[in-house]
Amino acid sequence: MRAAVFEKVKEPLKVVDDYDSPNIDGVTGQVIVDITACGVCHTDLGFLDHGVPTGKSPPLILGHEMSGVVKEISGDVKLFKQGDHVLIPAVISCGNCFQCRTGRENICSKQIFFGSNVDGGFAEQIMVPAKDIFHLPSEVPLEEGCIIADAISTPYHAVKNRGQVKPGDWTVVIGCGGIGLNLVQNIKVAGGLPIAVDIVPEKLDIAKKLGAVETISAKEMDDRGIVGAIRKLTGGGADIAFEAIGNPATFKQAFNSLRTGGRLVAVGYSPKRWDGFDIGRVMFREMELMGSLGCRTVDYPRIIELVKNKRIVVEPLVTAKYPLSEINEAFDVMRRGEGVRTVILCQK
Repeated sequence: MRAAVFEKVKEPLKVVDDYDSPNIDGVTGQVIVDITACGVCHTDLGFLDHGVPTGKSPPLILGHEMSGVVKEISGDVKLFKQGDHVLIPAVISCGNCFQCRTGRENICSKQIFFGSNVDGGFAEQIMVPAKDIFHLPSEVPLEEGCIIADAISTPYHAVKNRGQVKPGDWTVVIGCGGIGLNLVQNIKVAGGLPIAVDIVPEKLDIAKKLGAVETISAKEMDDRGIVGAIRKLTGGGADIAFEAIGNPATFKQAFNSLRTGGRLVAVGYSPKRWDGFDIGRVMFREMELMGSLGCRTVDYPRIIELVKNKRIVVEPLVTAKYPLSEINEAFDVMRRGEGVRTVILCQK
């Protein structure tokens, strides 16, 4: 099968036509999916450009935002049939560890991350456990629906389960990339009042269309100006702030924008440390700081229904599509910071 193979850091992906296709003979509980589309994510760019270690050493197929059509099933699989449209979550859990058994399968101690622990979605086909995939209704387009696997589901978990946004909560989203814009969408669905902060005017315009009640252009502002603007809009500070970049400087801005008793949710990843953290303020003002990773399996059906019923939109967020043969050009789009989400169309 055709696949884009990650071999070395800082080298282009190698598109080959003779990568081994999955074989379902002799296995149980499995489904082979013809991958329709796979989203391009900054996590992939971290592996490719910055040497973030993958769970499995290269050569490896990256990609973890997949949608497709069922091609073949094991004889024991009853819930899916050939031709079904499906979504493949970015991560599958073991179902047996402490975290899984307490309802936190998104931080499963034995999780398998597609495009890191095993081959992912920048290929024509993949074999996955039937228990871990979901039907996509006809109302959800396959090409754009692939981003539900991460770019939609990760913000959903951050807003609903970690941030616990309630109607009327003043919320701040710092960073309006794919994750940040979908934080805005999910906050709107939850009834919160999102304020979007970014340095790119076009992304703030999209945030406004997706439900931001206010936007702040941070390009010409220092930290004090950004925090002051948020505090003024919210009458003293936001209830909840989401940092969607993964930068200690913007993490600090998010924290300082909160009211007494506020909650900060770290959604963006950074390997850097934040020096000079004011733990006294956290204690004395009863502040809350928490991380948010991925999404629980149990939440995917709800997210799919929200997309099906247009409470959350996916089509406007996919701003570029490339065939698998041009995947390196797609990564260049991300490197330049253009658009919102790019997807790879994996079938010839």
